[in-house]
Amino acid sequence: MTEIIDLSQDIYEGMPVYKDLPQVKMSVHNTHEDWDGDFDSKTKTPAVHKLELGEHTGTHVDALNHMAKQYKGQSIDTMPLSMFYTEGICLDLSHKSFRELIEISDLETACKKQDVSIKKNDTVLIYTDHYRKAFGTENWSKGPGISAEAARWLGNQKIAAFGVETMSPGVSGISNKEVHHICGELGFTHYENMVNLYKLIGRKRFRFIALPLKIKGGTGSPVRAVAVFEN
Repeated sequence: MTEIIDLSQDIYEGMPVYKDLPQVKMSVHNTHEDWDGDFDSKTKTPAVHKLELGEHTGTHVDALNHMAKQYKGQSIDTMPLSMFYTEGICLDLSHKSFRELIEISDLETACKKQDVSIKKNDTVLIYTDHYRKAFGTENWSKGPGISAEAARWLGNQKIAAFGVETMSPGVSGISNKEVHHICGELGFTHYENMVNLYKLIGRKRFRFIALPLKIKGGTGSPVRAVAVFEN
């Protein structure tokens, strides 16, 4: 039997977005009643919604051209699909507090404690339980994040990507900008706004899939991220 665990947030109007990024707007563009010519109907059944949202909405992946201006040619549509279809592991860093840095030693300790190792081309998911602790509260933007040193250490393991539950991979104002620059420099990426990572703890390895939209010149894309276990 195949078990598929959804790691993706819902997308809806009014959902939290990072700082000054575009707000999500959603409206009914066409109804079935309009298509049927029943313009006097009191019922309006959506047939097509109109969406307005940024590339970095909800559970999403950053393209390399988002990391810094020198990577401007490396848009989401140019990145190999193999980066988004990998083996994965999930590390338990749920003891980390608001705006606390995750260091190399934290990642190494988590690997040892869980008896897992990071392999080339892996996606490494970092469970902090921040989504369940803080989503929808004033603390949502105050999540823990990896340090610049930890980002470089992950990149030196030749991973495809890492993923976090928070709205940014590093701590805003402390490590976040440098983490992005390191991803661009070393050619790996990251996912933000992930959910259900607690369901992966203790499960060892899984197939990770999170294909982006093929947005020409895009700086990122929402994804439907999943972990797949083959029993």
